[in-house]
Amino acid sequence: MNAVAQPIRLFGTAYGRKPATHDATLTEVGPGTPCGEFMRRYWHPVGLSERVTMERPERVRILGEDLILFRDRKGRPGLLYPRCAHRGTDLFFGRIEDEGIRCCYHGWLFSVDGQCLDQPCEKNGGEHRGKIRQPWYAVQERYGIVWAYMGPPEKMPLLPRWDILEDVAPGMKLHVTHSSLYAGGDDDVELVPCNWLQEWENVMDPFHIPVLHTSFSGVQFVPEMGVMPDVQWEYTDTGVRYSAYRKLEDGREVDRVTAAMFPYVRMVPNVQLRHGAASGVGWVVPVDDTTLRLCFAMKIPESENALPRSPNLRPWSKMTPAERQRFPGDWEAQVGQGPITLHSEEHLATSDKGVGMLRRSLLQQIKAVQQGRDPAGVIFDPAQELVRVEAGNFFRDVAQ
Repeated sequence: MNAVAQPIRLFGTAYGRKPATHDATLTEVGPGTPCGEFMRRYWHPVGLSERVTMERPERVRILGEDLILFRDRKGRPGLLYPRCAHRGTDLFFGRIEDEGIRCCYHGWLFSVDGQCLDQPCEKNGGEHRGKIRQPWYAVQERYGIVWAYMGPPEKMPLLPRWDILEDVAPGMKLHVTHSSLYAGGDDDVELVPCNWLQEWENVMDPFHIPVLHTSFSGVQFVPEMGVMPDVQWEYTDTGVRYSAYRKLEDGREVDRVTAAMFPYVRMVPNVQLRHGAASGVGWVVPVDDTTLRLCFAMKIPESENALPRSPNLRPWSKMTPAERQRFPGDWEAQVGQGPITLHSEEHLATSDKGVGMLRRSLLQQIKAVQQGRDPAGVIFDPAQELVRVEAGNFFRDVAQ
């Protein structure tokens, strides 16, 4: 007698999966989006001062907007909408002059704040030129960075100062860069092809360090980072912070304090576990919904020309695809989530507490702006202009 064929029971297959989605409220940054309007209440790093020359303008894309950044012949930086107010020619091809930038098509001249100063094809240089304004954004320079405010003019806050970037000691200098530490300190990589939140929330994920950066891909920083930490997270007035305690094999005890501050500031201690406060600040700048650019400012010795890099990390662009598979780092982990990670497919665990806290806090600030309130961390009082950075590696005295 032949046995009756039993039906194959397959549970949890990929067949019939529901369409996956991302959380648009938290991730999309274009004009008019909830997060985009929140972002536009802060100052943003749009360029490095040394690259903004009086020779030619450069293209800038930030928060989903295409702009041009230039410096007039008097040294003043300007950030303008690129389509000429006359007939739409790209001002990227304009000529920089003493008072601004002149369009290549019919020669209209615009100042750094968008005023039309000359219309050479019109009588008397344009008798109605004063009625024309090229869309522009306010800019300031500080720490070798050009900053832009892209929000409501009546809500423009003060540009913050950072305590650890002030008072550069003799023998040291302030170094700023767009080089992607994300990609192993790669000078050839500036744009990271994924959503800004995937990188920013990684700052609140201390548990990926002993796995990704130590046991999985080998020691990318220092072996001590392989110790699984005891972590305490907390909300702050301007974001989320954690302290990761490690008791090392040699008996030393260290608290590694890391902070994320709105809108996308990252304050991370030295990855070599050297004692003391962090020496720099980083910004996870949203280029658009699927691209980011990192910006770093840090004090380094005058004899050096780049930010400190781990000798165990090779620049991403110098690695083969096979090497990236064998030794993945932050680039592979975050970019590997896709252009915008599919939040509906996630299963957050207890080790993701900091990520959850950061998302909730971000959502609260987005809602605050929607309700007509100012988000956390914007500064209007000059007495509060200096921001204290609390991040660092702090070793305990084990003898006490």
